[in-house]
Amino acid sequence: MNNAYGDLSFWFDSLGELPESHTDPLPEETEIAVIGAGFTGLWTAYYLKKRQPDLDVTVVEAYTPGYGASGRNGGWCMGEVEGIDTYFQNSRTRDGAQALQRQMFDTVDEIGRVSQAENIDCHYAKGGWLHVARYPFHVGELQQWIQEKHEQGCSEDDYRWLEPSEGGARLSYASHLGAAYASNCAVVQPARLARGLADTVRSMGVRILENTPATELVPGRVKTARGEIRARHILRATEGYTSTLKGEKRTMLPLYSMIVATEPLPEHIWEEIGLSKREVFDDPRRIVIYGQRTMDNRMVLGGRATYEWGSGIRRSIGFDNEHVEVVRQTLLDIFPELGAYEITHGWGGLMGVPRTWRPSVYHDPKTGMGWAGGYVGEGVAATNLAARTLVDLVLERDTPLSRLPWVGDVPRRWEPEPLRWIGSKFIRWMNYQADKAEARTEKAARPWHWLTG
Repeated sequence: MNNAYGDLSFWFDSLGELPESHTDPLPEETEIAVIGAGFTGLWTAYYLKKRQPDLDVTVVEAYTPGYGASGRNGGWCMGEVEGIDTYFQNSRTRDGAQALQRQMFDTVDEIGRVSQAENIDCHYAKGGWLHVARYPFHVGELQQWIQEKHEQGCSEDDYRWLEPSEGGARLSYASHLGAAYASNCAVVQPARLARGLADTVRSMGVRILENTPATELVPGRVKTARGEIRARHILRATEGYTSTLKGEKRTMLPLYSMIVATEPLPEHIWEEIGLSKREVFDDPRRIVIYGQRTMDNRMVLGGRATYEWGSGIRRSIGFDNEHVEVVRQTLLDIFPELGAYEITHGWGGLMGVPRTWRPSVYHDPKTGMGWAGGYVGEGVAATNLAARTLVDLVLERDTPLSRLPWVGDVPRRWEPEPLRWIGSKFIRWMNYQADKAEARTEKAARPWHWLTG
């Protein structure tokens, strides 16, 4: 027993000792090969076996379950889909967008239901999401956002405005001028969820091949560093690591996000800060941040970071990274009282960004090839719904899920280098300039607001 992955994130480190990973023999053939043992792949395997227990399902994993974004993210299990407004703006997909939104709300509860039913202790708590107004112009923007949600079919129970007195009672935040509150959001310890799912699907008869990096996917065959596996269906669930597959370099942009975690904080600090129901929180700045209170009373804060040339991928990122330091400073700017406490962990992870900036689900019944992914950092819950959607497509079930608008929404490929790198750096620079100007003036920054808003 050891924990060779403890440097990946606080979440992995807190698991303590892990069983030795085994490199099992490759089967010559399997009915369904799922590539990637993150949330998408594990949920896909879970629902395949739930729907049809006699299926032979194999999950092919380069390292260990939860190694990628699933074990390194901020733990927000939110009833949101990045890019859903695109579907609402199109009259042909508006009804489908409403169905997708309601399904996402239910998915937050579904993850809680499965965790309880399968005895997965992932520290699930449904406290909702506080989207905090820091500057006066944020108030109107967030109230307008709530109004748009109501016009899209959501209710006051789903999204409502909290005046500063009520919002401040939930979270003592720098310059708290009120908050948009979304009830359909929970928090989890993501590595515990990923590892628990892996144990669960193994008990259902799913084969998980650890230490088996896939190198190329073609109809009927999965090519790995250890040999080939024949499969009728091959389902890609590789998210930010998609670029490691032959021919997929421009399919998904691997974008880094950085996170820090404090030591466990004393109760009097939490009485001052709030988050008594373990609500998650952020604010409308463009360089996105996201925070939560862990089960063991740590403060965890993350922030979107950067893209590396040529879709570069690092095994792990530590305290010495400049973007981790930016997140650490942001934490202290929001909560100066935490300056007296140790920040024990700093890490980074990849999220997958498709060219459309919204997730999609696809399956070709003729070739058996399919995928689900592209969550743009909002995948802890969306992976569950995407997996259930993909399972219905594979099993050729005509269901409300198989008719959701993200089915078959195939994104075009990203531009070649150096355009990817230049574009990503320029967008980040614009967003940084807008955030800096608004922090200085407490007014919407123009022209940055027009360019990035």
